[in-house]
Amino acid sequence: MDTSELEPSKLGTKEHWDNVYDEELENFSENGDEGEIWFGKKAMNEMVKWVNQHALHALISHQLLGIDYSEGAVQLAQSVAHSRNLTAITFRVCDFLHEDPPLLADQKANQNGAWDLILDKGTYDAIALMEKDENGRIPAEGYPMRVAKLLNPGGHFLITSCNFTDFELQTKFITEETGLEYHSRIAHPTISFGGSIGSACSSVAFTKSA
Repeated sequence: MDTSELEPSKLGTKEHWDNVYDEELENFSENGDEGEIWFGKKAMNEMVKWVNQHALHALISHQLLGIDYSEGAVQLAQSVAHSRNLTAITFRVCDFLHEDPPLLADQKANQNGAWDLILDKGTYDAIALMEKDENGRIPAEGYPMRVAKLLNPGGHFLITSCNFTDFELQTKFITEETGLEYHSRIAHPTISFGGSIGSACSSVAFTKSA
Protein backbone atom coordinates (compact mmCIF):
# COMPACT_ATOMS: atom_id res chain seq x y z
CA MET A 1 0.00 0.00 0.00
CA ASP A 2 1.27 3.44 -0.88
CA THR A 3 1.00 6.17 1.76
CA SER A 4 -1.08 8.21 -0.71
CA GLU A 5 -3.74 5.47 -0.65
CA LEU A 6 -4.41 5.88 3.09
CA GLU A 7 -7.25 8.18 4.06
CA PRO A 8 -6.40 10.75 6.75
CA SER A 9 -7.72 9.73 10.16
CA LYS A 10 -8.00 11.10 13.68
CA LEU A 11 -5.19 8.64 14.50
CA GLY A 12 -2.96 10.99 12.55
CA THR A 13 -3.79 14.06 14.65
CA LYS A 14 -1.96 15.39 17.68
CA GLU A 15 -5.28 16.29 19.32
CA HIS A 16 -6.31 12.63 19.32
CA TRP A 17 -3.10 11.45 20.95
CA ASP A 18 -3.10 14.28 23.49
CA ASN A 19 -6.57 13.12 24.57
CA VAL A 20 -5.53 9.46 24.65
CA TYR A 21 -2.49 10.11 26.83
CA ASP A 22 -4.37 12.49 29.14
CA GLU A 23 -6.72 9.59 29.87
CA GLU A 24 -3.90 7.07 30.22
CA LEU A 25 -2.04 9.41 32.58
CA GLU A 26 -5.13 9.63 34.75
CA ASN A 27 -5.53 5.84 34.73
CA PHE A 28 -1.88 5.33 35.67
CA SER A 29 -2.15 7.85 38.50
CA GLU A 30 -5.29 6.20 39.87
CA ASN A 31 -4.60 2.48 39.45
CA GLY A 32 -1.13 1.99 37.96
CA ASP A 33 -2.40 1.00 34.50
CA GLU A 34 0.56 1.61 32.16
CA GLY A 35 -1.63 2.01 29.08
CA GLU A 36 -2.08 0.18 25.81
CA ILE A 37 0.87 -1.59 24.21
CA TRP A 38 0.62 -1.12 20.47
CA PHE A 39 0.53 -4.47 18.62
CA GLY A 40 0.65 -6.30 21.97
CA LYS A 41 3.35 -7.54 24.32
CA LYS A 42 4.52 -10.30 21.98
CA ALA A 43 5.42 -7.85 19.20
CA MET A 44 7.17 -5.63 21.74
CA ASN A 45 9.13 -8.56 23.18
CA GLU A 46 10.15 -9.67 19.68
CA MET A 47 11.62 -6.21 19.04
CA VAL A 48 13.56 -6.39 22.30
CA LYS A 49 14.80 -9.86 21.35
CA TRP A 50 15.98 -8.54 17.96
CA VAL A 51 17.87 -5.67 19.61
CA ASN A 52 19.56 -8.07 22.03
CA GLN A 53 20.67 -10.24 19.10
CA HIS A 54 21.77 -7.58 16.64
CA ALA A 55 22.29 -4.20 18.31
CA LEU A 56 22.99 -4.78 21.98
CA HIS A 57 26.15 -2.64 21.73
CA ALA A 58 23.96 0.41 21.14
CA LEU A 59 22.26 -0.15 24.49
CA ILE A 60 25.39 -1.01 26.44
CA SER A 61 27.49 1.92 25.32
CA HIS A 62 24.85 4.65 25.33
CA GLN A 63 21.87 5.96 27.23
CA LEU A 64 18.44 5.66 25.69
CA LEU A 65 16.15 8.44 24.46
CA GLY A 66 12.42 8.18 23.91
CA ILE A 67 10.54 10.91 22.06
CA ASP A 68 6.96 11.81 21.21
CA TYR A 69 5.24 14.93 19.96
CA SER A 70 2.56 14.57 22.64
CA GLU A 71 3.57 15.93 26.03
CA GLY A 72 1.15 13.50 27.68
CA ALA A 73 2.94 10.53 26.10
CA VAL A 74 6.26 11.75 27.48
CA GLN A 75 4.79 12.34 30.93
CA LEU A 76 3.31 8.83 30.97
CA ALA A 77 6.61 7.29 29.87
CA GLN A 78 8.47 9.22 32.57
CA SER A 79 5.98 8.07 35.21
CA VAL A 80 6.21 4.43 34.16
CA ALA A 81 10.02 4.56 34.05
CA HIS A 82 10.13 6.13 37.51
CA SER A 83 7.83 3.44 38.90
CA ARG A 84 10.18 0.77 37.52
CA ASN A 85 13.32 2.61 38.67
CA LEU A 86 14.60 2.88 35.10
CA THR A 87 17.15 5.66 35.23
CA ALA A 88 19.06 5.12 31.97
CA ILE A 89 16.17 6.33 29.79
CA THR A 90 15.54 9.98 28.98
CA PHE A 91 12.20 11.11 27.55
CA ARG A 92 11.65 14.35 25.66
CA VAL A 93 8.92 16.06 23.66
CA CYS A 94 10.00 16.21 20.02
CA ASP A 95 8.20 16.47 16.69
CA PHE A 96 10.35 14.01 14.78
CA LEU A 97 9.28 15.25 11.34
CA HIS A 98 10.40 18.80 12.03
CA GLU A 99 12.89 18.66 14.91
CA ASP A 100 16.06 16.73 15.61
CA PRO A 101 15.88 14.80 18.88
CA PRO A 102 17.94 16.42 21.64
CA LEU A 103 21.41 15.03 22.15
CA LEU A 104 22.28 13.28 25.39
CA ALA A 105 25.31 13.98 27.57
CA ASP A 106 28.64 13.56 25.77
CA GLN A 107 26.83 12.80 22.51
CA LYS A 108 27.99 14.44 19.30
CA ALA A 109 26.31 14.78 15.92
CA ASN A 110 27.60 15.59 12.46
CA GLN A 111 26.30 15.44 8.92
CA ASN A 112 26.47 11.63 9.04
CA GLY A 113 24.08 11.16 11.95
CA ALA A 114 23.96 10.86 15.73
CA TRP A 115 22.23 7.58 16.67
CA ASP A 116 23.31 3.95 16.48
CA LEU A 117 19.79 2.55 16.85
CA ILE A 118 16.34 3.94 16.05
CA LEU A 119 13.17 2.02 16.93
CA ASP A 120 9.66 2.65 15.60
CA LYS A 121 6.57 0.79 16.80
CA GLY A 122 3.51 2.40 15.22
CA THR A 123 4.91 5.91 14.66
CA TYR A 124 5.18 5.61 10.89
CA ASP A 125 1.66 4.17 10.84
CA ALA A 126 0.24 7.20 12.64
CA ILE A 127 2.20 9.65 10.48
CA ALA A 128 0.84 7.92 7.37
CA LEU A 129 -2.68 8.88 8.54
CA MET A 130 -1.91 12.61 8.76
CA GLU A 131 -3.47 15.23 6.51
CA LYS A 132 -1.33 16.70 3.74
CA ASP A 133 0.69 19.73 4.81
CA GLU A 134 0.13 23.29 3.57
CA ASN A 135 2.20 22.53 0.48
CA GLY A 136 0.16 19.46 -0.41
CA ARG A 137 2.87 17.02 0.66
CA ILE A 138 2.18 13.77 2.47
CA PRO A 139 4.06 13.94 5.82
CA ALA A 140 4.97 10.23 5.76
CA GLU A 141 6.91 10.71 2.51
CA GLY A 142 9.57 12.66 4.41
CA TYR A 143 9.89 10.15 7.25
CA PRO A 144 12.46 7.74 5.68
CA MET A 145 14.93 10.57 5.06
CA ARG A 146 14.49 11.86 8.62
CA VAL A 147 15.48 8.42 9.91
CA ALA A 148 18.42 8.17 7.52
CA LYS A 149 19.71 11.63 8.45
CA LEU A 150 19.78 10.84 12.17
CA LEU A 151 21.23 7.33 11.91
CA ASN A 152 24.97 6.80 12.19
CA PRO A 153 26.69 4.90 9.36
CA GLY A 154 26.46 1.23 10.26
CA GLY A 155 23.53 1.97 12.59
CA HIS A 156 20.24 0.09 12.63
CA PHE A 157 16.62 1.10 12.19
CA LEU A 158 13.92 -1.38 13.30
CA ILE A 159 10.29 -0.64 12.49
CA THR A 160 7.07 -2.48 13.33
CA SER A 161 3.94 -1.57 11.37
CA CYS A 162 0.36 -2.78 11.11
CA ASN A 163 -0.41 -0.78 7.95
CA PHE A 164 2.44 -1.89 5.69
CA THR A 165 3.85 -5.26 4.66
CA ASP A 166 7.54 -6.18 4.79
CA PHE A 167 7.84 -5.54 1.06
CA GLU A 168 6.10 -2.15 1.28
CA LEU A 169 8.36 -1.04 4.11
CA GLN A 170 11.43 -2.03 2.14
CA THR A 171 10.13 -0.14 -0.89
CA LYS A 172 9.68 3.01 1.18
CA PHE A 173 12.92 2.95 3.15
CA ILE A 174 15.44 1.41 0.76
CA THR A 175 16.21 4.18 -1.72
CA GLU A 176 19.31 5.78 -3.16
CA GLU A 177 18.59 8.89 -1.11
CA THR A 178 18.32 7.18 2.29
CA GLY A 179 21.29 4.86 1.88
CA LEU A 180 19.42 2.27 3.95
CA GLU A 181 19.88 -1.43 3.25
CA TYR A 182 17.80 -4.45 4.25
CA HIS A 183 19.16 -6.21 7.33
CA SER A 184 16.55 -8.70 8.54
CA ARG A 185 12.93 -9.17 9.53
CA ILE A 186 10.99 -10.46 12.50
CA ALA A 187 8.66 -13.35 11.67
CA HIS A 188 5.30 -12.77 13.34
CA PRO A 189 2.51 -15.40 13.61
CA THR A 190 0.53 -15.68 10.38
CA ILE A 191 -3.22 -15.83 9.87
CA SER A 192 -5.28 -17.09 6.93
CA PHE A 193 -8.43 -15.36 5.70
CA GLY A 194 -10.26 -15.61 2.40
CA GLY A 195 -7.49 -17.63 0.85
CA SER A 196 -4.81 -15.09 1.75
CA ILE A 197 -2.08 -15.49 4.37
CA GLY A 198 -0.59 -12.61 6.32
CA SER A 199 0.32 -11.36 9.78
CA ALA A 200 -1.17 -8.71 12.06
CA CYS A 201 2.01 -6.65 11.84
CA SER A 202 5.34 -6.47 10.02
CA SER A 203 8.80 -5.82 11.44
CA VAL A 204 11.77 -4.98 9.23
CA ALA A 205 15.29 -3.93 10.19
CA PHE A 206 17.53 -1.74 8.05
CA THR A 207 21.18 -0.75 8.20
CA LYS A 208 22.65 2.56 7.05
CA SER A 209 25.53 2.19 4.64
CA ALA A 210 28.89 2.78 6.31
